Amino acid sequence: MAPQLTRSGGAALRALVVDDEESIRSLVAMALRYDGWEVELAENGAVAIEKVRTFDPDVLVLDIMMPEIDGLGVLSKIRSEGYLVPVLFLTAKDSVEDRVQGLTAGGDDYVVKPFSLEELIARLRGLVRRSQLAAPQEPDAILRVGNLSLNEDSYEVSRGGTNIELTSTEFDLLRYLMSNPGRVLSKAQILDRVWSYDYQGKDTVVELYISYLRKKIDVLGDKMIHTVRGAGYMIKP
Repeated sequence: MAPQLTRSGGAALRALVVDDEESIRSLVAMALRYDGWEVELAENGAVAIEKVRTFDPDVLVLDIMMPEIDGLGVLSKIRSEGYLVPVLFLTAKDSVEDRVQGLTAGGDDYVVKPFSLEELIARLRGLVRRSQLAAPQEPDAILRVGNLSLNEDSYEVSRGGTNIELTSTEFDLLRYLMSNPGRVLSKAQILDRVWSYDYQGKDTVVELYISYLRKKIDVLGDKMIHTVRGAGYMIKP
């Protein structure tokens, strides 16, 4: 197996697989998860567009021929919204004209069905490597979970376009949560990272500051900061 690729913070790479054939979605997802990827699935274009917004994938495996919104329509929509995620078209359309159409529309690679899973994963890994090398450094300062964003350089936080004012401790706590989306963080881990290892107070301070964040963030939409009883806290879209 090739060396594990990860996001800059060490988290698993994320792939969104879009195909109206359940068997294809399941096959590709199985192979990617075996290779260490975090995978989300979409059965049509509308679901795909929404998951690009919420899942923040590192690469998109996109079928072209789908009912209602086809793959080209999905690509056009996400590009118009500013998403630069690399896109690999996976399709039965194999003519030169089809390939040219897909690539000139903004796709980054093109694989024809039937396909080799090993080749598909190799191509996806190549797309991610190139995108990581080409990515400017400035966006790395911005953490995003769903429609919540945190700029580590400017100390600006917003959700759905609404700015959120945080104290320095609230900001540090939120940054730690957002750096580990979907991961349960214990009170001890949070105290160590946010308040430092030599903090002599009670761990109830974590509960207090979690409540502060909820009053400023969760009121702007669906609940994002969750308590996992007996384990800790986590943030997810």
